[in-house]
Amino acid sequence: MKILVFGSLNIDRRYTVDHFVMPGETLSSQALGTFSGGKGLNQAIACKKAGSDVYMAGKIGTDGAFLLGELKDADVVTKHVFIDEDEFSGHAIIQVDKNGQNCIILYGGTNRTITQAEVDEVLADFEAGDILLLQNEINAMDYIIDKASEKGMLIALNPSPMDDELLKCDLSKVTYFIMNEIEAAAIAGSEDPDKAIEVLHEKYPHSKIVVTLGGDGSKYFDGERTYQHGIYSVKAVDTTAAGDTFTGYFLNGILEGMQPLEIMSMAAKASAIAVSRPGAADSIPTKDEVMATALELK
Repeated sequence: MKILVFGSLNIDRRYTVDHFVMPGETLSSQALGTFSGGKGLNQAIACKKAGSDVYMAGKIGTDGAFLLGELKDADVVTKHVFIDEDEFSGHAIIQVDKNGQNCIILYGGTNRTITQAEVDEVLADFEAGDILLLQNEINAMDYIIDKASEKGMLIALNPSPMDDELLKCDLSKVTYFIMNEIEAAAIAGSEDPDKAIEVLHEKYPHSKIVVTLGGDGSKYFDGERTYQHGIYSVKAVDTTAAGDTFTGYFLNGILEGMQPLEIMSMAAKASAIAVSRPGAADSIPTKDEVMATALELK
């Protein structure tokens, strides 16, 4: 089975600040770094570093050549990444404060210019049983979900960022929801994670649900029971890729047939290592690193 990540590829500009800029404030940055990013690219690299056979689909501008290089260096197959010569690549302005927390401004760029013909071209190379991993930083989400479902692909959705357009898609076709508690609350209408999982199960009875809870770890409902796992203790430097790392390692665990708590433990440890490093894709650990690193649960 293959994983197709159809998603965003961004140029991330990361500013290190004492605190997030306030309305009307001019704030000096202590440092600036340029990194590859986009939830699609990050999750593709996370899936690959976790051990999966991974293909990336999306679109960049001529300014995004180094993004292709990053994917190729990680051994992600890039034949389905299109180049738009008339638009800038997507990019993100990321503020990272002294506590390692971040806030992000996104510009969609080429991520928002995907055509139905391009979707058809990509999906022609995949078959029933392959996993399609989606986020919500590209256009044509409804078309991609419908066409992948028709082919019998398993659809994993990280509904980030949440918006009304995503809710117009037929989310009953999603096999795995992988989301944080804010996204779960936006779909389910409840801020209580257990209630949100209950509501999501009622709305999408054939879907499996993963909710990450920040410092409280994660919960996973596999259709029969709910599992919970904590987080591992590290000093946070940059949380940008935490969720993407968790997603990649979680899906690889599914493909490897691991038990639920084993999957959650591996994903939590990989995420902990990622937040202890600066950057997005650059911070994601390999499976060997995860296996060799000893961490304690909080």
